[in-house]
Amino acid sequence: QVQLVESGGGLVQAGGSLRLSCAAARRPFNIPAMGWFRQAPDKEREFVATHGWTADSTLYADSVKGRFTISRDNAKNTVYLQMNNLKPEDTAVYCCAAGNYLTVVQSDYYSWGQGTQVTVAS
Repeated sequence: QVQLVESGGGLVQAGGSLRLSCAAARRPFNIPAMGWFRQAPDKEREFVATHGWTADSTLYADSVKGRFTISRDNAKNTVYLQMNNLKPEDTAVYCCAAGNYLTVVQSDYYSWGQGTQVTVAS
């Protein structure tokens, strides 16, 4: 288990941008995969993006491809989610999670943060 703390959520107008951060309380930052998931009101939690060890080891949900970018800074034990061209349907609580391999399957992640609210106004 590892403690994860998200930050960076807020209220933004449609078309705007936000950058979420997720800091892991583990040194070294030897977590094979760091993912972002989101849950909108009255909906199931869904996969957004995940990042493995290397810069090119990333996966994205189709709904965010081309708008969101996931990155990680191992020196800072942090993973980021840059969200551009936000839409009202992106409104959700965004959580980061730690996993042992690159996957979109939620049950394969073993530690979860509390989440940060993102609200996109139309």
